[in-house]
Amino acid sequence: MDGAQLALIIAILIIVLPFLAASIKVVREYERAVIFRLGRLKGAAGPGIFFIIPIVDKIFKVDLRINTIDFPKQNVITKDNVSILMDAVVYYRVEDPVKAIVKVANYNYAVVQLAMTTLRDVTGTVELDELLTHREEVSKRIQKIVDDITEPWGIKIVAVTIKDIVLPEELVRAISMQAQAERIRRARVIEAEGERQAASILAEAASMYANSPIAIRLRELQTLVEVAKEKNMVLIADTIRSDLSGLGFQLGAAAFSRGQQGTSK
Repeated sequence: MDGAQLALIIAILIIVLPFLAASIKVVREYERAVIFRLGRLKGAAGPGIFFIIPIVDKIFKVDLRINTIDFPKQNVITKDNVSILMDAVVYYRVEDPVKAIVKVANYNYAVVQLAMTTLRDVTGTVELDELLTHREEVSKRIQKIVDDITEPWGIKIVAVTIKDIVLPEELVRAISMQAQAERIRRARVIEAEGERQAASILAEAASMYANSPIAIRLRELQTLVEVAKEKNMVLIADTIRSDLSGLGFQLGAAAFSRGQQGTSK
Protein backbone atom coordinates (compact mmCIF):
# COMPACT_ATOMS: atom_id res chain seq x y z
CA MET A 1 0.00 0.00 0.00
CA ASP A 2 1.60 3.20 -1.10
CA GLY A 3 1.21 6.61 0.43
CA ALA A 4 -1.54 7.72 -1.96
CA GLN A 5 -3.81 4.81 -1.01
CA LEU A 6 -3.21 5.39 2.67
CA ALA A 7 -4.06 9.04 2.31
CA LEU A 8 -7.24 8.12 0.47
CA ILE A 9 -8.31 5.71 3.20
CA ILE A 10 -7.65 8.31 5.86
CA ALA A 11 -9.65 10.90 3.92
CA ILE A 12 -12.57 8.47 3.55
CA LEU A 13 -12.50 7.70 7.26
CA ILE A 14 -12.44 11.39 8.10
CA ILE A 15 -15.53 11.89 5.97
CA VAL A 16 -17.41 8.70 6.81
CA LEU A 17 -16.87 8.52 10.58
CA PRO A 18 -18.43 11.94 11.38
CA PHE A 19 -21.27 11.08 9.01
CA LEU A 20 -21.91 7.79 10.84
CA ALA A 21 -21.64 9.50 14.23
CA ALA A 22 -24.20 12.10 13.16
CA SER A 23 -26.50 9.37 11.81
CA ILE A 24 -26.74 7.37 15.05
CA LYS A 25 -29.22 8.73 17.58
CA VAL A 26 -30.39 7.33 20.90
CA VAL A 27 -33.43 8.34 22.94
CA ARG A 28 -34.30 7.16 26.42
CA GLU A 29 -37.27 5.03 27.42
CA TYR A 30 -39.34 8.08 28.40
CA GLU A 31 -38.50 10.04 25.23
CA ARG A 32 -39.56 9.99 21.60
CA ALA A 33 -37.92 11.62 18.57
CA VAL A 34 -40.16 13.23 15.97
CA ILE A 35 -38.32 13.14 12.62
CA PHE A 36 -38.78 15.57 9.72
CA ARG A 37 -37.11 14.73 6.40
CA LEU A 38 -36.69 17.72 4.13
CA GLY A 39 -39.54 19.41 5.99
CA ARG A 40 -41.95 16.49 5.70
CA LEU A 41 -43.04 14.50 8.75
CA LYS A 42 -41.52 11.04 8.76
CA GLY A 43 -42.83 9.91 12.16
CA ALA A 44 -41.68 9.25 15.71
CA ALA A 45 -38.74 7.02 16.63
CA GLY A 46 -37.58 5.48 19.87
CA PRO A 47 -36.92 4.44 22.47
CA GLY A 48 -33.44 3.13 21.86
CA ILE A 49 -31.14 3.56 18.90
CA PHE A 50 -32.18 4.71 15.41
CA PHE A 51 -30.58 6.23 12.35
CA ILE A 52 -31.16 9.47 10.51
CA ILE A 53 -29.70 11.12 7.45
CA PRO A 54 -27.58 14.07 8.57
CA ILE A 55 -28.49 17.46 7.14
CA VAL A 56 -31.57 15.95 5.50
CA ASP A 57 -33.36 14.89 8.70
CA LYS A 58 -34.22 17.07 11.67
CA ILE A 59 -35.43 15.63 14.97
CA PHE A 60 -37.35 17.02 17.97
CA LYS A 61 -37.16 15.15 21.25
CA VAL A 62 -40.34 14.97 23.32
CA ASP A 63 -40.45 13.99 27.00
CA LEU A 64 -43.36 11.64 27.77
CA ARG A 65 -43.12 11.97 31.54
CA ILE A 66 -45.59 13.97 33.60
CA ASN A 67 -44.62 17.63 33.54
CA THR A 68 -45.42 20.07 36.33
CA ILE A 69 -46.29 23.71 35.71
CA ASP A 70 -46.47 26.04 38.69
CA PHE A 71 -47.69 29.36 37.34
CA PRO A 72 -47.56 32.49 39.50
CA LYS A 73 -50.43 34.05 41.44
CA GLN A 74 -53.22 35.49 39.32
CA ASN A 75 -55.45 38.40 40.31
CA VAL A 76 -58.97 37.07 39.71
CA ILE A 77 -62.46 38.32 40.54
CA THR A 78 -65.14 35.95 41.81
CA LYS A 79 -68.81 35.99 40.88
CA ASP A 80 -69.64 38.14 43.94
CA ASN A 81 -67.00 40.73 42.89
CA VAL A 82 -64.29 39.83 45.39
CA SER A 83 -60.73 40.34 44.15
CA ILE A 84 -58.39 37.54 45.25
CA LEU A 85 -54.99 36.12 44.37
CA MET A 86 -54.80 32.49 43.27
CA ASP A 87 -52.08 30.18 42.08
CA ALA A 88 -52.31 26.60 40.86
CA VAL A 89 -50.27 23.67 39.60
CA VAL A 90 -50.97 21.83 36.34
CA TYR A 91 -49.81 18.25 35.77
CA TYR A 92 -49.80 17.01 32.17
CA ARG A 93 -48.09 14.49 29.91
CA VAL A 94 -47.62 14.15 26.16
CA GLU A 95 -49.56 11.16 24.82
CA ASP A 96 -48.93 11.76 21.11
CA PRO A 97 -45.52 13.35 20.45
CA VAL A 98 -46.26 13.88 16.75
CA LYS A 99 -49.37 15.96 17.47
CA ALA A 100 -47.58 17.85 20.24
CA ILE A 101 -44.93 18.99 17.76
CA VAL A 102 -47.09 19.48 14.67
CA LYS A 103 -50.29 20.96 16.13
CA VAL A 104 -48.83 23.62 18.43
CA ALA A 105 -45.62 25.63 18.30
CA ASN A 106 -44.71 25.41 21.99
CA TYR A 107 -47.01 23.05 23.83
CA ASN A 108 -45.56 23.78 27.28
CA TYR A 109 -46.15 27.55 26.94
CA ALA A 110 -49.58 26.91 25.39
CA VAL A 111 -50.67 24.72 28.32
CA VAL A 112 -49.53 27.34 30.84
CA GLN A 113 -51.40 30.18 29.16
CA LEU A 114 -54.52 28.08 28.65
CA ALA A 115 -54.56 26.96 32.29
CA MET A 116 -54.12 30.53 33.55
CA THR A 117 -56.94 31.83 31.34
CA THR A 118 -59.26 28.99 32.29
CA LEU A 119 -58.52 29.58 35.97
CA ARG A 120 -59.67 33.19 35.68
CA ASP A 121 -62.75 32.26 33.65
CA VAL A 122 -63.92 29.49 36.00
CA THR A 123 -63.25 31.55 39.12
CA GLY A 124 -65.42 34.33 37.73
CA THR A 125 -68.41 31.96 37.64
CA VAL A 126 -68.32 30.91 41.31
CA GLU A 127 -68.79 32.86 44.52
CA LEU A 128 -66.09 33.16 47.14
CA ASP A 129 -67.76 30.83 49.65
CA GLU A 130 -68.15 28.13 47.02
CA LEU A 131 -64.54 28.57 45.95
CA LEU A 132 -63.27 28.19 49.51
CA THR A 133 -65.46 25.21 50.44
CA HIS A 134 -65.44 23.36 47.08
CA ARG A 135 -61.89 23.95 45.91
CA GLU A 136 -61.54 20.39 44.61
CA GLU A 137 -64.66 20.68 42.42
CA VAL A 138 -63.39 23.95 40.94
CA SER A 139 -60.04 22.30 40.19
CA LYS A 140 -61.79 19.44 38.39
CA ARG A 141 -63.79 21.89 36.28
CA ILE A 142 -60.59 23.65 35.22
CA GLN A 143 -58.95 20.30 34.47
CA LYS A 144 -61.84 19.16 32.26
CA ILE A 145 -61.92 22.38 30.24
CA VAL A 146 -58.16 22.43 29.67
CA ASP A 147 -58.09 18.71 28.89
CA ASP A 148 -60.81 19.04 26.26
CA ILE A 149 -58.90 21.81 24.50
CA THR A 150 -55.47 20.14 24.65
CA GLU A 151 -56.69 16.70 23.54
CA PRO A 152 -56.21 17.51 19.82
CA TRP A 153 -52.66 18.53 20.68
CA GLY A 154 -51.85 15.02 21.91
CA ILE A 155 -51.60 16.25 25.53
CA LYS A 156 -53.38 14.76 28.54
CA ILE A 157 -54.07 16.97 31.58
CA VAL A 158 -53.54 14.70 34.58
CA ALA A 159 -54.61 17.12 37.30
CA VAL A 160 -55.07 20.77 38.18
CA THR A 161 -54.57 21.73 41.81
CA ILE A 162 -55.30 25.12 43.36
CA LYS A 163 -52.42 25.77 45.72
CA ASP A 164 -53.33 28.92 47.56
CA ILE A 165 -56.07 31.55 47.76
CA VAL A 166 -54.99 34.91 49.15
CA LEU A 167 -57.89 37.02 50.42
CA PRO A 168 -57.86 40.78 51.05
CA GLU A 169 -56.92 41.71 54.60
CA GLU A 170 -60.29 43.37 55.28
CA LEU A 171 -62.11 40.24 54.15
CA VAL A 172 -59.93 38.04 56.35
CA ARG A 173 -60.88 40.13 59.39
CA ALA A 174 -64.58 39.96 58.46
CA ILE A 175 -64.44 36.17 58.07
CA SER A 176 -62.63 35.88 61.40
CA MET A 177 -65.32 37.94 63.13
CA GLN A 178 -68.03 35.83 61.50
CA ALA A 179 -66.38 32.62 62.65
CA GLN A 180 -66.00 33.99 66.18
CA ALA A 181 -69.66 35.00 66.30
CA GLU A 182 -70.68 31.55 65.09
CA ARG A 183 -68.65 29.90 67.86
CA ILE A 184 -70.25 32.18 70.47
CA ARG A 185 -73.69 31.30 69.14
CA ARG A 186 -72.95 27.59 69.37
CA ALA A 187 -71.60 27.98 72.90
CA ARG A 188 -74.77 29.78 74.01
CA VAL A 189 -76.99 27.17 72.40
CA ILE A 190 -75.08 24.38 74.12
CA GLU A 191 -75.28 26.23 77.45
CA ALA A 192 -79.04 26.77 77.06
CA GLU A 193 -79.53 23.11 76.14
CA GLY A 194 -77.60 22.09 79.26
CA GLU A 195 -79.75 24.35 81.43
CA ARG A 196 -82.89 22.88 79.89
CA GLN A 197 -81.75 19.34 80.61
CA ALA A 198 -80.68 20.30 84.14
CA ALA A 199 -84.06 21.96 84.77
CA SER A 200 -85.86 18.84 83.59
CA ILE A 201 -83.82 16.64 85.92
CA LEU A 202 -84.32 19.08 88.83
CA ALA A 203 -88.07 19.07 88.21
CA GLU A 204 -88.08 15.28 88.33
CA ALA A 205 -86.03 15.32 91.55
CA ALA A 206 -88.38 17.92 93.09
CA SER A 207 -91.35 15.69 92.28
CA MET A 208 -89.66 12.77 94.03
CA TYR A 209 -88.81 14.88 97.06
CA ALA A 210 -92.40 16.17 97.20
CA ASN A 211 -93.62 12.60 97.61
CA SER A 212 -91.09 11.89 100.39
CA PRO A 213 -90.60 14.77 102.87
CA ILE A 214 -88.10 12.78 104.92
CA ALA A 215 -85.93 12.31 101.85
CA ILE A 216 -85.69 16.05 101.28
CA ARG A 217 -84.82 16.52 104.97
CA LEU A 218 -82.10 13.89 104.76
CA ARG A 219 -80.75 15.62 101.70
CA GLU A 220 -80.75 18.89 103.65
CA LEU A 221 -78.83 17.32 106.50
CA GLN A 222 -76.32 15.82 104.09
CA THR A 223 -75.81 19.24 102.57
CA LEU A 224 -75.26 20.71 106.03
CA VAL A 225 -72.63 18.07 106.75
CA GLU A 226 -70.80 18.88 103.53
CA VAL A 227 -70.93 22.60 104.27
CA ALA A 228 -69.74 22.04 107.85
CA LYS A 229 -66.46 20.60 106.54
CA GLU A 230 -65.40 24.18 105.89
CA LYS A 231 -63.96 25.04 109.31
CA ASN A 232 -63.89 28.77 108.70
CA MET A 233 -67.68 29.00 108.46
CA VAL A 234 -70.37 29.38 111.11
CA LEU A 235 -73.46 27.33 110.33
CA ILE A 236 -76.86 28.11 111.86
CA ALA A 237 -79.50 25.48 111.15
CA ASP A 238 -83.23 25.63 111.72
CA THR A 239 -83.97 22.76 114.14
CA ILE A 240 -87.53 23.78 115.08
CA ARG A 241 -89.34 21.97 112.33
CA SER A 242 -91.96 19.30 112.61
CA ASP A 243 -90.40 17.01 110.03
CA LEU A 244 -87.00 17.34 111.73
CA SER A 245 -88.57 16.74 115.14
CA GLY A 246 -90.33 13.68 113.82
CA LEU A 247 -87.14 12.48 112.25
CA GLY A 248 -85.21 13.12 115.46
CA PHE A 249 -87.85 11.28 117.42
CA GLN A 250 -87.67 8.29 115.10
CA LEU A 251 -83.90 8.22 115.23
CA GLY A 252 -83.94 8.54 119.04
CA ALA A 253 -86.51 5.78 119.34
CA ALA A 254 -84.42 3.50 117.17
CA ALA A 255 -81.32 4.21 119.26
CA PHE A 256 -83.27 3.57 122.52
CA SER A 257 -84.60 0.29 121.15
CA ARG A 258 -81.10 -0.89 120.28
CA GLY A 259 -79.92 0.11 123.75
CA GLN A 260 -82.70 -1.91 125.41
CA GLN A 261 -81.87 -4.94 123.35
CA GLY A 262 -78.23 -4.66 124.35
CA THR A 263 -79.16 -4.43 128.09
CA SER A 264 -81.44 -7.45 127.94
CA LYS A 265 -78.64 -9.54 126.55
